[in-house]
Formats: sequence, C-alpha cells, structure tokens
Amino acid sequence: MPAKGAQVDVIVGGGVVGLSVAWRLAREGRPVTVIDPAPGSGASYAAAGMLAPVSEVTYTEAPLLRLGVASLRRWPAFAAELAADAGLGTTGLDAGGRQSVGHAVGLRPAQGGPAGRGLDLRAEGTLDVAFGADDLAALEELAAFMDKLGLPVERLTGRECRRLEPMLAPSVRGGLLAPDDAWVNPRRVTAALLTALERRGVPLVRARASGLLHEGDAVVGVRLEPGGDVPAEVRGERVVLAAGAWSAGLADVPVRPVKGQIIRLRSPQPLLGRCVRGTVHGSSVYLVPRGDGELVVGATQEEMGFDTKVTAGGLYELLRDARELVPGVTELEVADVVAGLRPGTPDNLPVIGPSGTPGLVYATGHHRGGVLLAPLTTAILLGEESELAALCAPGRFREFS
Repeated sequence: MPAKGAQVDVIVGGGVVGLSVAWRLAREGRPVTVIDPAPGSGASYAAAGMLAPVSEVTYTEAPLLRLGVASLRRWPAFAAELAADAGLGTTGLDAGGRQSVGHAVGLRPAQGGPAGRGLDLRAEGTLDVAFGADDLAALEELAAFMDKLGLPVERLTGRECRRLEPMLAPSVRGGLLAPDDAWVNPRRVTAALLTALERRGVPLVRARASGLLHEGDAVVGVRLEPGGDVPAEVRGERVVLAAGAWSAGLADVPVRPVKGQIIRLRSPQPLLGRCVRGTVHGSSVYLVPRGDGELVVGATQEEMGFDTKVTAGGLYELLRDARELVPGVTELEVADVVAGLRPGTPDNLPVIGPSGTPGLVYATGHHRGGVLLAPLTTAILLGEESELAALCAPGRFREFS
C-alpha cells in the first residue's frame, strides 16, 4: 500500500477503463490503488473489442462518433506505451498511419512483431453487408450520412465484398467498407494493463467496494466488503469510480446494466480477414476475427438487470444470424460463451469527470464503447481533451449536476 499520508488516487473498477486510468495516472507519477474483486472479468472480458466509431455510427449519435474517432486516433500511442510497460516490445501497429478522407486515425497493419500478436490490435476495417434491396437502400442512406460527416467509407458491390471476404454468403448483394475501423483483443489488453501496473508497483486490492467514505461533503475513500486480510477501507485524495454497470450502487450516477451475450468460435485458420457485420432478421450481428483463428460473434442487447445467464435463445439467435452472413461458422468449434453487462446511460454517452462532490470523479457509462474509449477517458481525466470533456461531463444530468 502507498505510504501513510500519500495523496492516493483510488480507482474503483478493474475493467479496461479503470485499469487504463490507473496505468496512465501511475505513468504520471501519481500514487494509485485499484479496487476490484476480480479485475478483467466483467464487461471487458465479454467484449469483442471493436474500435469501430465509423461503422457503428447512427443518425442520433454524432457526439458519440466524435468521441470514438478522437479515441481511435489515440490508440496507436496508447498501445505502444502499454506494450512497452508490459514488456511486449512493439505494438504491431504503426503510429504514422494511413491518411483517409476527413480523418487520419493513424492506424495501419504492421509487418508482424511479438507485441502485435500480444495485443492482437488490427486495423483492416469493417465490412457492413446487405442482402436485399431494402438493406442496400438503408446502407446507401447511411453512406450518404457518413459522406456529410466526412467519414471514410467505400461502397462495394456483392462481388467486391466477396473478393475481400470469400467466405461471405453468395446472397450478399453489396456493402460498405469502413477502412479505418480497427479492433483489439480486450482480454489481452487487460492482461497487459495488469502486468504494467504490477511492474510499476501499483497495489491491487481484490475486494468489492461496498460504499464511499465521506468526511463532511467530501469523498475521502472507499469502504470494502469484509473477507480474508482485506482492509476495512482504503482512503485517498480522490476516488475515481470506474465500476461499470455497478457504479450506480456506489453513487448517484444514471448507469444501468445492458446484458450482452457473445460467442467465441475457433478454427485452425482465420475465417475472415476483417470485421464483418450486417442486419439479419431485424437484429445487428458482427463477426470479429482474431489472429489465432478465433472468431467472436456478438452480441445481444437485453435490458435484464444484473442477469448474466447465457441462454439457449440468445446463442441460437447469434449463430442463426452469423450463419446468414458467413455460412462456414457452423463448422467451427465453440470455444467460449459468456454474458457481460455493459454500463448504459440515458444518452448513450459516457460519464467522465468531476461528479460535483469533492473527491469523487466518474469514469463510467461507456456502454458498448469501453474498449474504444479507454484512451480518450484517460486523456479527459488528465486534462488533455477539454473540448470533448464537455460531451461527457456528469453535470449534464440534473439529478447530480
């Protein structure tokens, strides 16, 4: 534990956001303590790891798009520094990157490298495909919207889609390629963060926070659930609440759990070279390839409270829809099935910054974008992104402004 009297930042939450915040603060020389009963086992463990602000854009989420594009630009430096701190060598991505229409996100595939494999960070883009005339019309409308925003996107025929991804269904009639979208393996990222924190001597208290400590109007630490040799409390100058879907149980922040079921399949050779997504039976489904032959299929969105049961119906729908896009998925081995809880907010934007209560800071509510937004979250908390910070400010919600 830090020396008595040290001005400690206490990070509540050991997912990709909480660990990233702790790591960046530690790199800045701040004493940090992380509180989590099982770091890396929550939403970050279930996540597919898509870094895809362009292909996930919707007509009503332009502010979220701004955050995502800005965070994607930060991923090369974030990955390089993390790989170095975790002892992985180079990241496998070049920070110079490809210039694209409207944006230069600075990501491109590298020529191999041990840490590229270590983080499995890739940037071959996302292919959004359509089957019928209605699907094509919807994609064309989306492409026109992207054009107005200056986003890089390429319209493709069905034949061009299959040339890029030969395992696509013959019925695919066209698609959109977002060439600058990327993805990463969140499980490897959290493992690297934990290694980096350990190498920097950051204490990790494996316990659940049961409440916040108050002195007067200020938050001065965290109470912990009893068990083993766990201390009753951890005090600090500042508490950063990064507990994801569980944040509302500790503070007055409008975060709710949104259940997502996900499947990991495995084959000796990668089935796809890039992320593929589409709308099937009215539901969106995506397939994310890993460098080791794993293929992630996700994900459901269910308002089921804190239920994390994996259901036969959820898995059936995912496999049914994935088979429509890529028929060969039915031949793959099932490697893992899991359900995670995304931390949703009323406006789908994260809650990042001072809470209004002295000593309490929020870094939560990232919904489906926690992995993508981790670098930007740390930058906002360090005062490096003042303009974008306003989009995430906790004060936008009246109940705790």
